[in-house]
Amino acid sequence: MKIAIIGAGAMGGALAEGLLKCDTFMAGDITVADPNRETLDHFAERGTTVTPDNALAALGADVVAVVVKPWLVEGVLKGIKDSLDYAKQLLIVVAAGVSSADIKGWLDKDGQTEPHFFLAIPNIAIAEKASMTFIVPVGATAEETQTIKGVFDSLGSCLVTEERLLASGTTLASCGIAYAMRYIRASVEGGVELGFKAKDAEQVVLQTVKGAVELLQATGEHPEAAIDKVTTPGGVTIKGLNEMEHAGFTSAVIRGLKAGLQ
Repeated sequence: MKIAIIGAGAMGGALAEGLLKCDTFMAGDITVADPNRETLDHFAERGTTVTPDNALAALGADVVAVVVKPWLVEGVLKGIKDSLDYAKQLLIVVAAGVSSADIKGWLDKDGQTEPHFFLAIPNIAIAEKASMTFIVPVGATAEETQTIKGVFDSLGSCLVTEERLLASGTTLASCGIAYAMRYIRASVEGGVELGFKAKDAEQVVLQTVKGAVELLQATGEHPEAAIDKVTTPGGVTIKGLNEMEHAGFTSAVIRGLKAGLQ
């Protein structure tokens, strides 16, 4: 499968990095288009095809991923639509808040065959094949959807969802990764206050968070059921949890997530 990535900023670059770490993709089958010479040189050194020309990048690719800032999507799509073969190529648009209706309008070729495309929202952990990605098929067949889901499943976990839930997915997973990192930062600072060196505290916290995630994924338990296993009556764990709740921990998390929708 040949894939072209148009836009190699923070997210597009992370997508390219993740694909380069997948056994299912050869570097020579990945094309990166970006106006920044330094960025192109970086990916050229990794073995990908690079170009500053978006339309050229789109030619011949099986999948074209447009990964640019939302306000740039219209210009990029209009600039490459004559290079796209809607009958043979699949398009992925990664840009928060851009609607499928707008994309259809920008890609219209005087009523010719409509493109089959996907709205996608990954997070930056895609660089390490650990993204939580949401995809919305627009006009795509079940087979095409499975193809794109397979790409993102190789880069973490993927959920096929509805367009109305993309904003919620963005705040829960894309913004959410920053929220998780803020918890990690706070725990590391707490570890220093408890007497650990900063680097040691970071190691402890990262492994602890990783362990919590892997336990829940392996067992399928509800988080509260798993918490009950380590909260002995009158013990330090329940005291710590209750103190966090007194400070509004759960409420703060929920309010933060909801704020991301505004």
